[in-house]
Amino acid sequence: MVHEQAAKADGECPLFSGKEIMEENRDELKQNQEMRRGRSRRMMTEPKTKKNLRKFIAAAAVLVVLGAAGGTGYYFTESGKYETSFFPNTVVNGIDVSGKSVDEAKAEIEKGLLNYTLTVAARETEDEAITREEIGLHTEFDGSLEKLLEEQEPGQWIRHIRSVSSHQIDTMLVYDEEKLSERIRALKCMDKTNMREPENAAISEYDTENKCYTILPAKQGTELIWENVKLAVSNAVESLAENIDLDAEGCYTKPSMEESDESLLSALSEMNRYVSASVTYTFGDENEILDGSVIHTWLGMEGSRPVLDESLAASYVKELAGKRDTAYREKTLKTSYGPVVTITKGNYGWRIDQKKETEELLAIVRAGEQKIKEPKYLQKAASHGANDYGDTYVEINLTAQHIYFYKEGKLLAESDFVSGNEARGWATPSGAYPLTYKQRNAVLRGVGYATPVSYWMPFNGGIGLHDASWRGSFGGSIYKTGGSHGCINLPPKTAKTIFENIKAGDPVLCYHLSGTESKKSSRAEVTKQEPTTAAPETTAPTETPQTTAPAETKPDKPASGAVGPGAENVPTETSPQETPASPIETRPVGPGASAPSGGDKEGIGPGFDTPAPDGTEAPIGPGYEP
Repeated sequence: MVHEQAAKADGECPLFSGKEIMEENRDELKQNQEMRRGRSRRMMTEPKTKKNLRKFIAAAAVLVVLGAAGGTGYYFTESGKYETSFFPNTVVNGIDVSGKSVDEAKAEIEKGLLNYTLTVAARETEDEAITREEIGLHTEFDGSLEKLLEEQEPGQWIRHIRSVSSHQIDTMLVYDEEKLSERIRALKCMDKTNMREPENAAISEYDTENKCYTILPAKQGTELIWENVKLAVSNAVESLAENIDLDAEGCYTKPSMEESDESLLSALSEMNRYVSASVTYTFGDENEILDGSVIHTWLGMEGSRPVLDESLAASYVKELAGKRDTAYREKTLKTSYGPVVTITKGNYGWRIDQKKETEELLAIVRAGEQKIKEPKYLQKAASHGANDYGDTYVEINLTAQHIYFYKEGKLLAESDFVSGNEARGWATPSGAYPLTYKQRNAVLRGVGYATPVSYWMPFNGGIGLHDASWRGSFGGSIYKTGGSHGCINLPPKTAKTIFENIKAGDPVLCYHLSGTESKKSSRAEVTKQEPTTAAPETTAPTETPQTTAPAETKPDKPASGAVGPGAENVPTETSPQETPASPIETRPVGPGASAPSGGDKEGIGPGFDTPAPDGTEAPIGPGYEP
């Protein structure tokens, strides 16, 4: 086809600049156009000698057939007719010119062109028409029809009775290319406001009801590619096609990801594996359940790959620890004296190992496993619940200078003791602590001395329980001016009983209770009572044992209401341990001494270098793991 020259060169539609052109569709349209033109050129340029030879051969073959049938005369009559008219079933540019002369064919083509309209079908808009007048479409006959008729082989007419011969003569139709471009731009489907970009297939939001993810299918948009539309419409006009479907012609932008995309399916599988995981954390009779309803909030995407936000998993474990840890939190104790006291200090209790538990949790989620488990612990306690120290513990009343040891709810030992020297600032701190370890025949060392003890049981850094065979008296007010450097000095028999029945990790509960002060000390060890059942709930007896309550004093009213382990002001995992001000303990001189001499000293704390029972350096402080 010959196109009229426009006043200015046609360029790309500015509305669609930057959009990817679908090359394969445009190339196909161009290829079809070139094939049509090629056929016409071949027909017009084929040498006459070759054509005459084919005519002769074909005519001879037909004569043989017709001669046998007795129709030779009819054949030649029909052959003569097609010297000046087109064969049966001959179509030129979509117009039937069968049996017509060149002039008749031209008239027919012009007649068909007069009412020519191209109907354009598009997505989500009504069909629109492009008329001949709008694009200046007309005929310009240049001899192509004459050449086409000349190329006919009259003797071959019989071969065309049952088969259609279609021809495309591009030089016969002419239109204004600029007008066609303008008309295409004016189509409603080409209005940018009517265009919607396609949506790629994607993974859905987490379905809380079905507890999974699904794939959202891709959505076809209405965004057209200018170059493809222009080429498809031009080809339709040149072939005088009456209809064109822009969708079928590949003129729309396609989604870049369909539901069948392998990377999308892989991501879906991985994400559903994550949210299928569940962990049921057990805390005694209570549980904490983690499942997809929380895990899905940890998921995100990096490109086409799902990622698990490890920081959110760590935050979950931190929150769990804040809720369930009991170390460094208040504890209440129903004392052996009756009143309830609140112990606010000390590191005894449950401590979740947040780092290890986070690592284990992430591994479970990635594997999509379902588990029932305890958290990983830095430190364990005796029980879960309001008070975690259970029914085996050491109860130390610093006010009364009296100790009780309960094992499985039974009182095994009690005695007066001597604690840290208050006058010199070495008072034994209150608090709840785990027994760090126990050591038989340890040596307490200090500068210039080494003091052996038979039973060494540290619980708060370098502060511990131990026998003090050099003391002749215990209890009363000795501690105020003649006390230790923080340790609990015990009669040897009491120390032995506790040592033989206590184990590492057992709680040591130190407290003050106003009204239980005693001014009298005991020179001989208090005889151990028959086992007594500890008080319900706190494992201590509800009534004062007859052998331990100071005779000359009565307790004040009980401490205000019992308060369970609270969550307020929870220290971090690096909470400092409570230690005495000095690692040195003063002991009285001589086996019968009742007051300190200020001379010999026993070492505790950082200066204590006696190895642990296994030969290693003795562990101390809140980092101890039972």
